[in-house]
Amino acid sequence: MSKVDVVLGSFYGDEGKGKIIDYLSQKSDISVRCTGGNNAGHSIEIKGKKFAFHLIPSGILNEGTTAVIGNGVVIDPKVLIEEIKNVEANGYSTSNLRISDKAHVILPYHIEMDKLQEEQRGNEKIGTTCRGIGPAYCDKYERCGIRMGELVNNKFEKQLRKNVETKNKIFESYGHHTLDVDEIIKQYNEYAEFLRKYVTDTVSLLHNAIIEDKKILCEGAQATLLDIDFGSYPYVTSSNPTIGGICTGTGIGAKYIGEVYGVLKAYSSKVGEGPYITEQNNEIGDKIRELGHEYGTTTKRPRRCGWLDLVALKYATMVNGLTGLAINHVDTVGKLDKIKLCVGYKKDGKITMDFSASLDYINECEPIYETFEGNFGDISKIKSREELPENAKKYLNRIEEIVKVPIKFIGTGAGRESMIVC
Repeated sequence: MSKVDVVLGSFYGDEGKGKIIDYLSQKSDISVRCTGGNNAGHSIEIKGKKFAFHLIPSGILNEGTTAVIGNGVVIDPKVLIEEIKNVEANGYSTSNLRISDKAHVILPYHIEMDKLQEEQRGNEKIGTTCRGIGPAYCDKYERCGIRMGELVNNKFEKQLRKNVETKNKIFESYGHHTLDVDEIIKQYNEYAEFLRKYVTDTVSLLHNAIIEDKKILCEGAQATLLDIDFGSYPYVTSSNPTIGGICTGTGIGAKYIGEVYGVLKAYSSKVGEGPYITEQNNEIGDKIRELGHEYGTTTKRPRRCGWLDLVALKYATMVNGLTGLAINHVDTVGKLDKIKLCVGYKKDGKITMDFSASLDYINECEPIYETFEGNFGDISKIKSREELPENAKKYLNRIEEIVKVPIKFIGTGAGRESMIVC
């Protein structure tokens, strides 16, 4: 590993980043969550038990790894406390958790505003999780947000009263119920008491670790095609889950970054609205969903499922500077008789490998597929790429041939141990 390695989602999220992060964090001194909020979810299965993380970095489960929630994250204290208690209830320590004093706090009015805005969009809803993430980022950039340092140092009441007064006027104008500011202050003072010991200057912490030659793993939330700038706007998240968000969400300079791993599935999936060119809204999509247990970690919503899109993957490679791929659910796609792979788009009668997040562009394209034989059999115990069945090798080789990025990890099952490290 380099001093700082990065794991990012290559498509619409839910690619299985948690599994790769879990493996790499065992070799890391520090595991950092950089962007997003509890609209994201990382799932890890250890000894038959499944853990779902929404805010805490997955590295918390590794003894000796410091888990850092960076300044680019927006934090719902209630959710974070529940997550801390769940980790401890399962026999793991959270004494190695650190939270940035610069991370912004999600408050009840952010959640209510999120719900109200989504209701007002009607048939043009974005598909937000309604957990207050977007409105919290809005307040951050409006410069009226409240940060974790202010929360735990009891310096938030004046700003909170101003914010609640402003938000309540908006709620009243839409006939939405208003909020009791004194009740919020009481509740958030209790949260502050619980979280105070974890909050620190994580920028200094991370830079001191780099000076001491420690290994840092940065874990991305969501994924490339949900990026606020580079995704399928407006059907995106409210932060930058691409490589730039790693730097701004931690304070780590670009020169320290080494490997950048792009995580994907051997098929594709998406939660929420917006374009999805390889979606199979049919029997095949339903079968993939059931075989892959494709239901949201955070929302429990059934995911839209389809074939792997190499045009979009090349785009993710370009935007993030990916140095390696981690492909999960090879076992899942291998249960199908036939597998399709999108190897190009047809637009205006011509074949192209150019991707654009523009809705108009995507709507004018149709996918070009190559078909591969499936039926890989049970590959969960295989530990080297050479041992894989020929059908699996042909499929993986074609992905590398087109994208021109090496596959470094191959997921062969749900468990922590079901993975080939190339």
